[in-house]
Amino acid sequence: MTIKRALSIAGSAAQGSAGIQADLKTFQEHDVYGMSAVTAIVANNSITTKGIFIHDVEVIEAQYYAALEHVGVDVIKTGMLFSKEIIERVSLLLKEAPTENIVVDPVMIGKMGSQLLQDDAINALRDRLIPLAKIITPNIHEAARLLEKGSIKTVEEMKEAAEELYQYGPGYVLVKGGALAGEAIDVLYDGGNFTIYSKPRINTIHTSGAGCTYSSAIAAGLAKGQTVEKAVALAKEYVHAGINHALSFNRGIGSTDHAALRKYGKE
Repeated sequence: MTIKRALSIAGSAAQGSAGIQADLKTFQEHDVYGMSAVTAIVANNSITTKGIFIHDVEVIEAQYYAALEHVGVDVIKTGMLFSKEIIERVSLLLKEAPTENIVVDPVMIGKMGSQLLQDDAINALRDRLIPLAKIITPNIHEAARLLEKGSIKTVEEMKEAAEELYQYGPGYVLVKGGALAGEAIDVLYDGGNFTIYSKPRINTIHTSGAGCTYSSAIAAGLAKGQTVEKAVALAKEYVHAGINHALSFNRGIGSTDHAALRKYGKE
């Protein structure tokens, strides 16, 4: 039996809903072998004084090469990279990656409001990493920040942002509109055509990890040979089910249920 292989280069979320944990759960649900190169540990809490711990670039690089040498890879996804130094090193690694399936999720702000990307790292993300991507998956807030513009409030503005972001060199741009009023609409742009993906909005605050889950589901689809358009469509179904059956725990924002599509089927 041959199984496709996915590597996530991202932060570890101690509560299990986002980051590496969300990615590995999503890969498993898609029958893809998941690996990780942890860039940071995010462990915000009310007890200790520190909640984000950044790894040295040498630690990240070692994990990357261990995954490639021992297993190999069919897709690489990036999430929380945090600093300019990490982005520059990861960009150098991905220039020589043995796959063109690179998914860049430009993680900037956590659901709890934590800053997950330093201000001086935005240019490196936009100019060094994004040109290497087959697809980038910013939400409307991340897209606005990458373009150094005000808020994005309409589908037409999402399309404009996708066109502008495409100029930085990715193969596809997916601008996610989950924070807009009304339908949960996402816009995919391939340099010539737009594809719109829409699902009914779910009335819940429990969406922790939704962005990580969406992008890792896309990555799993690409690993299995799906077109970008199909990978996004199936990932949209997957994350919609996860949000619709979200898990609420002790406090704060709960997690998407990464097993929801398997357990409950399509809505």
